[in-house]
Amino acid sequence: MPEVNDYSFGRIVVDGKEYSSDIILFWNGRVEKWWRKEGHHVYVEDIKPILDAKPDVVVFGTGKYGVMKVGSDVKRALEEKNIEFIEMISEKAAEKFNELVGKKRAVLAIHLTC
Repeated sequence: MPEVNDYSFGRIVVDGKEYSSDIILFWNGRVEKWWRKEGHHVYVEDIKPILDAKPDVVVFGTGKYGVMKVGSDVKRALEEKNIEFIEMISEKAAEKFNELVGKKRAVLAIHLTC
């Protein structure tokens, strides 16, 4: 079971490994670098690996200050597949992922900066 050990502006530590770019962290420990069409907006095409994985819940970390926005098309796509989603600033999102990962097939999609 993966665990976020630390988050601060521009960095995240998962199971002792540090990342300095946005990532998607899956319940099985897989980590993918997360590039989006637009840095501060999430579109459906930006979450294809998440949709393909069929999680129970996706926690979006919207940045240290909550600048990243999850589009209504993304929310609709997740709802259509009965995937719960939560949006919160990245520090809280990392904590929430840690709470959920042992109970559900949770995914963390996290923006590390603003």
